[in-house]
Amino acid sequence: MKTIQGQPGLFTSRDLLITFLLSAAYLLISALLVGFKSDQVFLVVLFNLLYYASRYTRKFIIGFSVFIVYWILFDYMKAFPNYLFSDVHTGSLHAAEKAVFGIHSGGTVITPNEYFLQHHSSFFDILSGIFYLCWIPVPLAFAAYLFFTDRRLFLQFSLTFFLVNLVGFVGYYTYPAAPPWYLQEHGLVAELNTPGSTAGLARFDEYFGVTIFQSIYAKSSNVFAAMPSLHSAYPLIVLYYGFKKKLGYFNLVFIIVTVGIWFSAVYTSHHYVLDVLAGILCAAIGIFLFEKILKSRSFNRFFEAYMAKIS
Repeated sequence: MKTIQGQPGLFTSRDLLITFLLSAAYLLISALLVGFKSDQVFLVVLFNLLYYASRYTRKFIIGFSVFIVYWILFDYMKAFPNYLFSDVHTGSLHAAEKAVFGIHSGGTVITPNEYFLQHHSSFFDILSGIFYLCWIPVPLAFAAYLFFTDRRLFLQFSLTFFLVNLVGFVGYYTYPAAPPWYLQEHGLVAELNTPGSTAGLARFDEYFGVTIFQSIYAKSSNVFAAMPSLHSAYPLIVLYYGFKKKLGYFNLVFIIVTVGIWFSAVYTSHHYVLDVLAGILCAAIGIFLFEKILKSRSFNRFFEAYMAKIS
Protein backbone atom coordinates (compact mmCIF):
# COMPACT_ATOMS: atom_id res chain seq x y z
CA MET A 1 0.00 0.00 0.00
CA LYS A 2 1.26 3.42 -0.91
CA THR A 3 2.65 5.52 1.94
CA ILE A 4 2.30 9.25 2.44
CA GLN A 5 5.26 11.16 1.03
CA GLY A 6 7.67 12.36 3.72
CA GLN A 7 6.54 9.69 6.18
CA PRO A 8 7.79 6.45 4.62
CA GLY A 9 6.20 3.45 6.28
CA LEU A 10 4.72 5.42 9.16
CA PHE A 11 1.16 5.59 7.89
CA THR A 12 -0.79 5.05 4.69
CA SER A 13 -3.71 6.66 2.91
CA ARG A 14 -5.82 3.79 4.27
CA ASP A 15 -4.84 4.78 7.82
CA LEU A 16 -5.92 8.36 7.14
CA LEU A 17 -9.24 7.23 5.71
CA ILE A 18 -10.04 4.85 8.59
CA THR A 19 -9.10 7.25 11.38
CA PHE A 20 -11.01 10.08 9.68
CA LEU A 21 -14.15 7.96 9.32
CA LEU A 22 -13.91 6.67 12.90
CA SER A 23 -13.37 10.18 14.27
CA ALA A 24 -16.24 11.63 12.26
CA ALA A 25 -18.57 8.77 13.18
CA TYR A 26 -17.73 9.14 16.87
CA LEU A 27 -18.39 12.89 16.87
CA LEU A 28 -21.62 12.50 14.90
CA ILE A 29 -23.02 9.65 17.03
CA SER A 30 -22.00 11.45 20.23
CA ALA A 31 -23.71 14.65 19.12
CA LEU A 32 -26.90 12.71 18.34
CA LEU A 33 -26.90 10.65 21.55
CA VAL A 34 -25.49 12.88 24.29
CA GLY A 35 -24.88 16.25 22.65
CA PHE A 36 -21.68 17.89 21.50
CA LYS A 37 -19.00 18.37 24.18
CA SER A 38 -15.44 19.67 24.11
CA ASP A 39 -14.30 16.39 25.75
CA GLN A 40 -15.19 14.57 22.54
CA VAL A 41 -13.02 16.84 20.41
CA PHE A 42 -10.16 16.49 22.88
CA LEU A 43 -10.41 12.69 22.68
CA VAL A 44 -10.40 12.71 18.87
CA VAL A 45 -7.45 15.11 18.68
CA LEU A 46 -5.48 13.14 21.28
CA PHE A 47 -6.09 9.83 19.53
CA ASN A 48 -5.10 11.13 16.09
CA LEU A 49 -2.09 13.00 17.44
CA LEU A 50 -0.68 9.91 19.15
CA TYR A 51 -1.65 7.63 16.26
CA TYR A 52 0.34 9.67 13.73
CA ALA A 53 3.16 11.07 15.87
CA SER A 54 5.34 7.95 15.79
CA ARG A 55 5.20 4.17 15.72
CA TYR A 56 5.72 4.07 19.48
CA THR A 57 2.90 6.49 20.30
CA ARG A 58 0.68 4.57 17.87
CA LYS A 59 1.25 1.37 19.82
CA PHE A 60 0.51 3.27 23.02
CA ILE A 61 -2.83 4.68 21.88
CA ILE A 62 -3.91 1.39 20.28
CA GLY A 63 -3.20 -0.33 23.58
CA PHE A 64 -5.16 2.27 25.52
CA SER A 65 -8.06 2.08 23.07
CA VAL A 66 -9.64 -0.41 25.48
CA PHE A 67 -10.00 2.40 28.00
CA ILE A 68 -11.26 4.79 25.31
CA VAL A 69 -14.02 2.35 24.35
CA TYR A 70 -14.96 2.03 28.04
CA TRP A 71 -15.13 5.82 28.40
CA ILE A 72 -17.35 6.11 25.31
CA LEU A 73 -19.73 3.38 26.50
CA PHE A 74 -19.94 4.99 29.95
CA ASP A 75 -20.69 8.37 28.37
CA TYR A 76 -23.37 6.87 26.10
CA MET A 77 -25.20 5.49 29.13
CA LYS A 78 -26.68 9.00 29.39
CA ALA A 79 -28.63 8.27 26.21
CA PHE A 80 -29.95 4.96 27.54
CA PRO A 81 -30.49 5.47 31.30
CA ASN A 82 -31.14 2.27 33.22
CA TYR A 83 -34.36 3.58 34.74
CA LEU A 84 -35.99 3.27 31.30
CA PHE A 85 -35.49 -0.50 31.42
CA SER A 86 -36.14 -1.43 35.08
CA ASP A 87 -37.82 0.07 38.13
CA VAL A 88 -35.64 2.28 40.31
CA HIS A 89 -35.00 0.97 43.82
CA THR A 90 -34.78 3.66 46.46
CA GLY A 91 -36.03 2.26 49.78
CA SER A 92 -35.35 -1.48 49.38
CA LEU A 93 -31.56 -1.16 49.29
CA HIS A 94 -31.62 1.23 52.24
CA ALA A 95 -33.77 -1.22 54.21
CA ALA A 96 -31.48 -4.14 53.34
CA GLU A 97 -28.45 -2.11 54.44
CA LYS A 98 -30.05 -1.41 57.81
CA ALA A 99 -31.04 -5.05 58.22
CA VAL A 100 -27.51 -6.34 57.53
CA PHE A 101 -25.19 -3.53 58.62
CA GLY A 102 -27.47 -1.34 60.74
CA ILE A 103 -25.99 0.59 63.67
CA HIS A 104 -28.00 1.24 66.83
CA SER A 105 -27.89 4.94 67.56
CA GLY A 106 -30.25 7.12 69.62
CA GLY A 107 -32.83 4.38 70.07
CA THR A 108 -33.08 3.61 66.34
CA VAL A 109 -31.22 1.71 63.65
CA ILE A 110 -29.34 3.70 61.01
CA THR A 111 -27.09 2.80 58.11
CA PRO A 112 -23.30 3.28 58.28
CA ASN A 113 -23.74 6.20 55.84
CA GLU A 114 -26.14 7.91 58.22
CA TYR A 115 -23.79 7.27 61.12
CA PHE A 116 -20.88 8.90 59.28
CA LEU A 117 -23.14 11.79 58.28
CA GLN A 118 -23.61 12.46 61.99
CA HIS A 119 -19.99 11.75 62.99
CA HIS A 120 -17.73 13.10 60.25
CA SER A 121 -14.46 14.96 60.76
CA SER A 122 -12.13 17.10 58.67
CA PHE A 123 -9.45 14.41 58.85
CA PHE A 124 -11.67 11.75 57.27
CA ASP A 125 -13.21 14.28 54.88
CA ILE A 126 -9.75 15.02 53.46
CA LEU A 127 -8.63 11.39 53.53
CA SER A 128 -11.79 10.23 51.75
CA GLY A 129 -11.38 12.88 49.09
CA ILE A 130 -7.80 11.82 48.43
CA PHE A 131 -8.75 8.15 48.19
CA TYR A 132 -11.72 8.88 45.93
CA LEU A 133 -9.50 10.83 43.56
CA CYS A 134 -7.51 7.61 43.06
CA TRP A 135 -10.27 5.50 41.54
CA ILE A 136 -9.44 6.29 37.88
CA PRO A 137 -5.87 7.72 38.00
CA VAL A 138 -4.48 4.66 39.82
CA PRO A 139 -5.76 2.09 37.26
CA LEU A 140 -4.60 4.31 34.37
CA ALA A 141 -1.18 4.91 35.93
CA PHE A 142 -0.82 1.19 36.62
CA ALA A 143 -1.84 0.42 33.03
CA ALA A 144 0.83 2.85 31.77
CA TYR A 145 3.41 1.16 34.00
CA LEU A 146 2.48 -2.25 32.59
CA PHE A 147 2.59 -0.91 29.03
CA PHE A 148 6.21 0.14 29.48
CA THR A 149 7.28 -2.98 31.39
CA ASP A 150 5.08 -5.92 30.40
CA ARG A 151 2.85 -5.54 27.30
CA ARG A 152 1.24 -8.96 27.67
CA LEU A 153 0.18 -8.30 31.26
CA PHE A 154 -0.89 -4.78 30.22
CA LEU A 155 -3.29 -6.20 27.66
CA GLN A 156 -4.64 -8.75 30.13
CA PHE A 157 -5.19 -6.00 32.70
CA SER A 158 -6.89 -3.70 30.17
CA LEU A 159 -9.26 -6.37 28.88
CA THR A 160 -10.07 -7.52 32.42
CA PHE A 161 -10.84 -3.91 33.36
CA PHE A 162 -13.20 -3.69 30.37
CA LEU A 163 -14.90 -7.00 31.20
CA VAL A 164 -15.43 -6.02 34.86
CA ASN A 165 -17.14 -2.85 33.66
CA LEU A 166 -19.45 -4.86 31.41
CA VAL A 167 -20.39 -7.04 34.39
CA GLY A 168 -21.04 -3.87 36.39
CA PHE A 169 -23.18 -2.39 33.61
CA VAL A 170 -25.35 -5.53 33.69
CA GLY A 171 -25.88 -4.85 37.38
CA TYR A 172 -26.79 -1.21 36.70
CA TYR A 173 -29.47 -2.14 34.19
CA THR A 174 -30.78 -5.13 36.12
CA TYR A 175 -31.11 -3.29 39.42
CA PRO A 176 -31.23 0.53 39.11
CA ALA A 177 -30.63 1.80 42.63
CA ALA A 178 -30.39 5.17 44.34
CA PRO A 179 -27.22 5.95 46.30
CA PRO A 180 -27.45 6.85 50.01
CA TRP A 181 -27.15 10.60 49.34
CA TYR A 182 -30.24 10.46 47.14
CA LEU A 183 -32.46 9.38 50.04
CA GLN A 184 -30.85 11.99 52.27
CA GLU A 185 -31.57 14.77 49.77
CA HIS A 186 -34.72 13.61 47.92
CA GLY A 187 -36.44 10.88 49.92
CA LEU A 188 -38.01 7.74 48.49
CA VAL A 189 -39.57 9.19 45.32
CA ALA A 190 -37.49 8.46 42.22
CA GLU A 191 -37.00 11.78 40.41
CA LEU A 192 -35.54 10.48 37.16
CA ASN A 193 -33.74 13.61 35.99
CA THR A 194 -31.96 14.27 39.27
CA PRO A 195 -28.43 15.63 38.67
CA GLY A 196 -25.40 14.05 40.31
CA SER A 197 -24.35 15.12 43.78
CA THR A 198 -20.97 15.39 45.48
CA ALA A 199 -22.62 14.29 48.76
CA GLY A 200 -19.98 13.94 51.49
CA LEU A 201 -17.21 14.80 49.05
CA ALA A 202 -18.53 18.38 49.08
CA ARG A 203 -16.77 18.78 52.43
CA PHE A 204 -13.43 18.11 50.70
CA ASP A 205 -14.18 20.80 48.10
CA GLU A 206 -15.28 23.24 50.79
CA TYR A 207 -12.23 22.61 52.97
CA PHE A 208 -9.80 23.43 50.16
CA GLY A 209 -12.01 25.97 48.39
CA VAL A 210 -12.06 23.99 45.13
CA THR A 211 -14.71 22.46 42.85
CA ILE A 212 -12.96 19.19 41.96
CA PHE A 213 -15.75 16.80 42.89
CA GLN A 214 -18.47 19.24 41.92
CA SER A 215 -17.15 19.26 38.34
CA ILE A 216 -16.75 15.47 38.32
CA TYR A 217 -20.27 14.65 39.51
CA ALA A 218 -21.85 17.29 37.29
CA LYS A 219 -20.95 14.89 34.44
CA SER A 220 -22.51 11.82 36.11
CA SER A 221 -24.05 9.47 33.55
CA ASN A 222 -26.79 8.24 35.86
CA VAL A 223 -27.38 8.77 39.57
CA PHE A 224 -29.33 5.49 39.79
CA ALA A 225 -26.24 3.38 39.12
CA ALA A 226 -25.08 2.86 42.70
CA MET A 227 -25.33 -0.94 42.67
CA PRO A 228 -22.71 -2.30 42.16
CA SER A 229 -19.93 0.12 43.14
CA LEU A 230 -17.37 0.03 40.34
CA HIS A 231 -15.36 2.51 42.43
CA SER A 232 -14.79 -0.49 44.68
CA ALA A 233 -14.02 -2.88 41.82
CA TYR A 234 -11.27 -0.92 40.04
CA PRO A 235 -8.59 -0.92 42.77
CA LEU A 236 -9.16 -4.63 43.29
CA ILE A 237 -8.28 -5.29 39.63
CA VAL A 238 -5.11 -3.26 40.12
CA LEU A 239 -4.28 -5.22 43.26
CA TYR A 240 -4.84 -8.56 41.52
CA TYR A 241 -2.48 -7.67 38.68
CA GLY A 242 -0.06 -6.08 41.13
CA PHE A 243 0.29 -9.51 42.70
CA LYS A 244 0.61 -11.13 39.26
CA LYS A 245 3.39 -8.66 38.48
CA LYS A 246 5.01 -9.54 41.83
CA LEU A 247 5.44 -5.92 42.91
CA GLY A 248 6.26 -6.94 46.46
CA TYR A 249 5.89 -4.26 49.12
CA PHE A 250 4.42 -1.82 46.60
CA ASN A 251 1.29 -3.94 46.67
CA LEU A 252 0.80 -2.67 50.22
CA VAL A 253 0.12 0.73 48.67
CA PHE A 254 -2.54 -0.85 46.46
CA ILE A 255 -4.08 -2.59 49.49
CA ILE A 256 -4.27 0.72 51.38
CA VAL A 257 -5.79 2.49 48.37
CA THR A 258 -8.30 -0.33 47.84
CA VAL A 259 -9.51 -0.37 51.45
CA GLY A 260 -9.42 3.43 51.52
CA ILE A 261 -11.74 3.69 48.51
CA TRP A 262 -14.12 1.14 50.02
CA PHE A 263 -14.29 3.12 53.25
CA SER A 264 -14.62 6.45 51.43
CA ALA A 265 -17.50 5.19 49.29
CA VAL A 266 -19.54 4.53 52.44
CA TYR A 267 -18.22 7.46 54.48
CA THR A 268 -19.20 10.03 51.82
CA SER A 269 -22.69 8.51 51.27
CA HIS A 270 -21.97 7.58 47.66
CA HIS A 271 -22.48 3.87 48.28
CA TYR A 272 -23.90 1.42 50.78
CA VAL A 273 -21.73 -1.34 52.17
CA LEU A 274 -23.85 -3.69 50.02
CA ASP A 275 -22.85 -1.71 46.91
CA VAL A 276 -19.19 -2.07 47.85
CA LEU A 277 -19.57 -5.82 48.34
CA ALA A 278 -21.34 -6.07 44.97
CA GLY A 279 -18.45 -4.14 43.38
CA ILE A 280 -15.97 -6.58 44.90
CA LEU A 281 -18.05 -9.43 43.50
CA CYS A 282 -18.06 -7.79 40.05
CA ALA A 283 -14.27 -7.61 40.11
CA ALA A 284 -14.04 -11.26 41.16
CA ILE A 285 -16.49 -12.37 38.44
CA GLY A 286 -14.74 -10.31 35.76
CA ILE A 287 -11.30 -11.60 36.71
CA PHE A 288 -12.54 -15.19 36.85
CA LEU A 289 -14.31 -14.94 33.48
CA PHE A 290 -11.29 -13.37 31.79
CA GLU A 291 -8.96 -16.08 33.07
CA LYS A 292 -11.35 -18.66 31.63
CA ILE A 293 -11.81 -16.80 28.33
CA LEU A 294 -8.05 -16.32 27.96
CA LYS A 295 -7.65 -20.08 27.75
CA SER A 296 -9.99 -20.40 24.76
CA ARG A 297 -8.38 -20.88 21.37
CA SER A 298 -10.58 -18.39 19.51
CA PHE A 299 -9.97 -15.60 22.01
CA ASN A 300 -6.26 -16.33 21.99
CA ARG A 301 -6.14 -15.57 18.26
CA PHE A 302 -7.70 -12.17 18.95
CA PHE A 303 -5.37 -11.61 21.90
CA GLU A 304 -2.24 -12.40 19.93
CA ALA A 305 -3.38 -10.21 17.03
CA TYR A 306 -3.88 -7.33 19.48
CA MET A 307 -0.46 -8.04 21.02
CA ALA A 308 1.13 -7.78 17.58
CA LYS A 309 -0.35 -4.28 17.19
CA ILE A 310 1.18 -2.97 20.44
CA SER A 311 4.46 -4.92 20.62
